[in-house]
Amino acid sequence: MSKPVRPWRTWRLQSSGSDQWGNVVSGIDLGRRMENVQLFGLTTPLITTASGAKMGKTVAGAVWLNADLVPPYDYWQFWRNTEDKDVGRFLRLFTDLPLREIARLEALQGAELNDAKKILATEAAALLHGRAAAEAAAETARKTFEEGASAQGLPTFSLKLPDGILNLAVATGLVASNGEARRLITNGGLRLNDAAVSDPQMQVDAGALNGDGVLKLSSGRKKIVLVKPA
Repeated sequence: MSKPVRPWRTWRLQSSGSDQWGNVVSGIDLGRRMENVQLFGLTTPLITTASGAKMGKTVAGAVWLNADLVPPYDYWQFWRNTEDKDVGRFLRLFTDLPLREIARLEALQGAELNDAKKILATEAAALLHGRAAAEAAAETARKTFEEGASAQGLPTFSLKLPDGILNLAVATGLVASNGEARRLITNGGLRLNDAAVSDPQMQVDAGALNGDGVLKLSSGRKKIVLVKPA
């Protein structure tokens, strides 16, 4: 005679990063005192970069899985900008590549390591957004950085022109404030159609549109957006 099947036991479980261990334990104790229930906590080690920075929403530049918050291209760029020392570890954590292939990629040196970063970006983006979106993001990056083109797939904003360069930089999310935009200009980091902006009072009108009929705004070499007239 077969034994009766025991029903699954329901667990009340809170999951969090290891930095929240104290809060989890306090919650378990509060549940026991207030409702006389047994609660459980599960924590996992925080993921940090080689420089020691925590990867989380409280850190500037944190990545989001929601495409409305971080589009596939920006998600691809996030992984493309991985620190050299993190490439192998992140390939293991965030892709399904065979370990033998990962070992080959993390052994690359110098400029060839950029190829490993591109593979990391494409594979990580494919898991979240699908292979087509990942490859489209990779192609957008190639055209943008290798050909200097205003490639489709870059974040694009429809804004009224003319407008001040500071307003455009803030409206497109390149910077958080006018003050930050001014500092970026002072340091030569803000570019309009690949030319450095030197005047924070610059007014941008339709005459500045490039051959593709858009404005190409960039902060440094890695953060690029397009503006088309509304």
